Amino acid sequence: MSRYLHTQAADFLRSLRLHGEAGADTAGAAEAAQALRTAAGRIGGTLDTFRPLVDPAWADELRTELRWLSRTLALEHACAARLARLLDALSRLSGSSEVPRARAELLPGARPCPGDAPRVHAGDGPGGLPHPASEQPAGPGAGTGAPDGPAPPGGNRTGARAVARTTGSSVAVGAARAAALLERQLTLARTRAHSAALGALGSARFHAVADAVALLASELPLAPAATGPAADETLALLTEVAEHRLLDAVARLPLGRAGHPYNADALGGGLATEPDDERQDAPWHAVRRLLRLHRYAQEVVHPGTGPVLGPAALALDHHRDASEASEAAAAAARTPRIAPATAYALGVLHADQRHEVEAARFAFQQEWRHARAAIPAP
Repeated sequence: MSRYLHTQAADFLRSLRLHGEAGADTAGAAEAAQALRTAAGRIGGTLDTFRPLVDPAWADELRTELRWLSRTLALEHACAARLARLLDALSRLSGSSEVPRARAELLPGARPCPGDAPRVHAGDGPGGLPHPASEQPAGPGAGTGAPDGPAPPGGNRTGARAVARTTGSSVAVGAARAAALLERQLTLARTRAHSAALGALGSARFHAVADAVALLASELPLAPAATGPAADETLALLTEVAEHRLLDAVARLPLGRAGHPYNADALGGGLATEPDDERQDAPWHAVRRLLRLHRYAQEVVHPGTGPVLGPAALALDHHRDASEASEAAAAAARTPRIAPATAYALGVLHADQRHEVEAARFAFQQEWRHARAAIPAP
């Protein structure tokens, strides 16, 4: 355990030096910040699992500070990744390689120009957003409130097609406005996160954390239990405790339900007065954290072995990303005075990300079932 913590502390200090030397190299700075967060997470997770073997007061304080630093540095990257994910999803749902631009339509009272977006038909495209008109011609009554079927005798078919084109175009413009709204909100959040990260890296609090990690690179404050004859047994016992906590948390997940694709469980309560997305996602986030602690504990007691549950952990990472993206889409939809077409596009986007949450749960269930033999039952 001491050797593992010394190694992670050295990686932390090396990443800190590379971050300082990156200067204007944003890619190098981002890579160094990622390595910094990784080392901080491993140190904090190890201190959490093997807390009885180290000085508890020192470990609790350092773990709290490392969690603060990791979250502060991660927020900027999370905002950028979330924006890219949502814009890619909007492009896919709108049936085009890129979300149609709607800069002029962002002004209050502005009307769409015929050449600004392709003509589309509402409800025909993937996920509820439309296909371009060139891919599927408009049918009578498309995009209107009229029932499906042939037009009544004497009906104005040309007028119906015009209404369909207007409705479809407004949906496409809604997707573009939704993209612009998300870009404004998440770019602002990213800018604030960047400023917060710069402030944190220059603060006295961060320098105190760096000093503590520098001390850890050479000396680990151990508890009496770590120097006794039963230290190895205690280490193995704490590793088993981390494993059993993971197994218990996974046993409480609805894996039977998640094992059925397209079960729509992640969409449950989406129209409730208080949507329960956060509440139903919380147990999966907890398993993700426990799985990470289990992996760090295995790295301590079995160094050099590959992560057996790596694919399962990756599925839970996708689950977290989709869950946070759906929350961002829902938050954007709550923006006051947005156009109905914009709200519709954000609703479709939210549903799409909840389907991604469901797909990640299904993938985790499959990977867990395949790797279950590697983790003995308690």
